[in-house]
Amino acid sequence: MGGTLPSRVPQSTPYAAPGRDDLPGRALACFTRIMSGGRSQAERDAITVEIGYALLSATFAAVLLFGAVAGPAYAFHLPAGTRGVLVAVGAALASVLFLVRVASVLTRFRQGPGPDGDLPGRPGRTRPGS
Repeated sequence: MGGTLPSRVPQSTPYAAPGRDDLPGRALACFTRIMSGGRSQAERDAITVEIGYALLSATFAAVLLFGAVAGPAYAFHLPAGTRGVLVAVGAALASVLFLVRVASVLTRFRQGPGPDGDLPGRPGRTRPGS
């Protein structure tokens, strides 16, 4: 990691224990690489599309979950207390689902294709080279 950071940035930070991953340093290195043009235009476009997909699919899933949990409170004219609880639970679950969905999509994108370079989920492709 020594060569990836600019010289004016300390190699260790007070946030990381010795011998552990230096997350703030790695984040700064990643940011520096992006800003210095370390990625091609196609890579930056792919990242942008993936972020957009992650946000849109997470929003869609969260809205569906919120509607499924809080919707009956309004459809069946439940008392205000029950309605408030269902709306609060729906909002909390939708928020968690949103964050988990965004993280899973972006993590999967970062990992790339499988070990044999083939796309997952292709029927009939059980062995490399088949």
